[in-house]
Amino acid sequence: MKQIVIISGKGGTGKTTISSSFSELMDKRNIADCDVEAPNLHLMFENEIINTKEYIGSQTASIDTEKCIKCEKCLECRFGAITPEIKVNPLKCEGCGLCEYVCPADAVKMVDNVTGHIYSCKIKDGYLSYAKLNIGAEGAGKVVTEVRKNSLENQGFENLLIDGSPGIGCVVIASLTGCDYAVVVTEPTTSGLDDLSRVLELTQFFDIQSYVIINKYDINEEKTSEIIDYCKKSGFEILGKVPFDNTVNKAIQKECPIVNYDCPAGNEIKRIWDDFYDKLK
Repeated sequence: MKQIVIISGKGGTGKTTISSSFSELMDKRNIADCDVEAPNLHLMFENEIINTKEYIGSQTASIDTEKCIKCEKCLECRFGAITPEIKVNPLKCEGCGLCEYVCPADAVKMVDNVTGHIYSCKIKDGYLSYAKLNIGAEGAGKVVTEVRKNSLENQGFENLLIDGSPGIGCVVIASLTGCDYAVVVTEPTTSGLDDLSRVLELTQFFDIQSYVIINKYDINEEKTSEIIDYCKKSGFEILGKVPFDNTVNKAIQKECPIVNYDCPAGNEIKRIWDDFYDKLK
């Protein structure tokens, strides 16, 4: 199963628009939304949740007051998570477990925290996996790995399409690791080229064959030319240039991939997919 990840150097470039469109154009769809801090790909398809798993992303200390001998060794917590009343402040606890280690009365135990949920969904002609993390929850990179494992368990699919997170952080690295192809979506803005170059350095580090799509290319054709020049010099192929199109907003409001509309942006993305699919074969 070939793994294809759609990423971008920053949020708001149109990454999910491309991801949902590519998903819509696939004959058999196996999709993983790995933008776990702000998942929205499931909003673009009718889906039926067939399985939900709790994600244990951290631990918090818990003190048994009956066992506690008030030795106050746990008060030395460098995060200030233990109050003078020998109670745990869960908002400050980092889950390091040192208080459990130093407690002579075995009164402290580390308790698992459910920090999110992983969903498996049935969609038309395939499956979609995604996750929702609780607000402020940590471990996003780990939950990305779990979402991908969910999708890789689906048998009989030629490709796995991954909607990754923007940027170059750990969630992006978790989305990229082990992928065969990366499609990087950029836009011709002041920071667009810098963001693009950073994320392409990351895909190069992982030795992933990478392609570029310039979204809303006609809002600043001078910057578009700069991006094209950079890609030529750096050896990255540009799959296509998607024009600015107000129909995209209408499609998003109706929770429908743009390729279902006969419009400039939708038609260009269809052409891009046909070209890219030929490369996959």
